[in-house]
Amino acid sequence: MIKNRLCEILNIKYPILQGGMAWVATAELAAAVSEAGGLGIIGAGNAPGEIVEKEILKAKNMTNKPFGVNIMLLSPFVDEVVEVVCKNKVPVVTTGAGNPGRFMEKFKSVGTKVIPVIPSVALAKRMESLGADAVIAEGTEAGGHIGEVTTMALVPQVVDIVSIPVIAAGGIADGRGLLASLSLGAEGVQMGTRFICAEECIAHNRYKEMIINAKDRDAVVTARVTGHPVRVLRNKLVREFNKLEKGGATAEEIEGLGQGKLKIAVIDGDIESGSVMAGQIAGMITKIQPCKEIIEEIISDANEQLTLVSNLNREA
Repeated sequence: MIKNRLCEILNIKYPILQGGMAWVATAELAAAVSEAGGLGIIGAGNAPGEIVEKEILKAKNMTNKPFGVNIMLLSPFVDEVVEVVCKNKVPVVTTGAGNPGRFMEKFKSVGTKVIPVIPSVALAKRMESLGADAVIAEGTEAGGHIGEVTTMALVPQVVDIVSIPVIAAGGIADGRGLLASLSLGAEGVQMGTRFICAEECIAHNRYKEMIINAKDRDAVVTARVTGHPVRVLRNKLVREFNKLEKGGATAEEIEGLGQGKLKIAVIDGDIESGSVMAGQIAGMITKIQPCKEIIEEIISDANEQLTLVSNLNREA
């Protein structure tokens, strides 16, 4: 069993967080991950407060274990989502696309732990100074919106500069990735793509099957010229993005092409015209499994790897 400071802070069995993916990370997935010993997270995305509250209440009916909500700070509904989260005393909040500083006191007043997702050392240090309980250092291998630094390079540099727990994200799918992250100094991991292929995830089966059929080079980056690059799986939409970018289209035109495309992939199953967000580890995922089985497999794999290393040390 792998248990550490992060597990104690979040009151979870295993140091495994599920990514708060918009449209994908609903109460069903979050509750299942939490029940399995990790920390499930509801993805608020750009949803209004009333929708997020419904998901929170649904999750509370499905589990008595801690779970979190991911808040996109650029959402037009961010203020009402924060109010809903605090009203319902959600145990953990992860944040992205902005600075949670102006909400920190409100979260702290109700006992909510705050864990920002960060793509750089400078931002990690800033979040610590604002009172963050931990940070998620997300490398460019991740699916969805990404930074530029790899997980392998980012995590140890963040670990060296902050005293709060660091959670590694991007390019992690199994026990080997968990152990590698712990070796870099992280105290936990966040996984997104692996949990899309959970039985409890509401994503369309065609979305899940596209991940399962993906190869190592199928997760590519689009919309770099907008300053907000996104990693997705190759399809018709990617070809349209490439055509616009090569043709000198404006950032606004490129962003317009992507609007609403995640929903039609996740909910409608349109995996050609939709945005199939997935990380570079998509090629490692081979089946759809219950969350409990996924987490048990990750921990079992990690323990097996630890045993192998221990045996090698004894032989040496």
